[in-house]
Amino acid sequence: MPGLYFEELEPGLVIDHATRRTVTETDNILFCSMTLNLAPLHLDAEYSKDSIYGERLVNSLYILGLVTGITVPDTTQGTTLGNLGFQEVKFPKPVFHGDTIRVRTEIVSKRESQSRDDSGIVYFRHYGINQRDEIVCDAARAGLMLKRSTVDEPASV
Repeated sequence: MPGLYFEELEPGLVIDHATRRTVTETDNILFCSMTLNLAPLHLDAEYSKDSIYGERLVNSLYILGLVTGITVPDTTQGTTLGNLGFQEVKFPKPVFHGDTIRVRTEIVSKRESQSRDDSGIVYFRHYGINQRDEIVCDAARAGLMLKRSTVDEPASV
């Protein structure tokens, strides 16, 4: 499924993404290992028993990547020139092994690019939501999005 072009990403648009993902212990351990994040709160079950959560937490950067990744097919796949950055990221609730994450995207605003004629900047807000309807990730970001009007349409046969 292709992403949306600049013209299609209107402020106020809300997308409830169909893809959901149950986070596993393996996801968390692999991500922590690949990024060299050895925090015992993510990896050590005995240590985590005495934490305020009573169990291991899923690495928040994994959750940010998962939330952002789930949005790609519906928003930016094939229609973005790049992620311009995250303005703000919050993790209001922890994520644990076995939690299922779904994502809602809101288009906050957009503007024409000042340096490119073929694109504009879109401001997205992504919410990662667990199976208890709690927001576990709240991420505001900007993307440089292609304009449909600048893409060559395939010739008719």
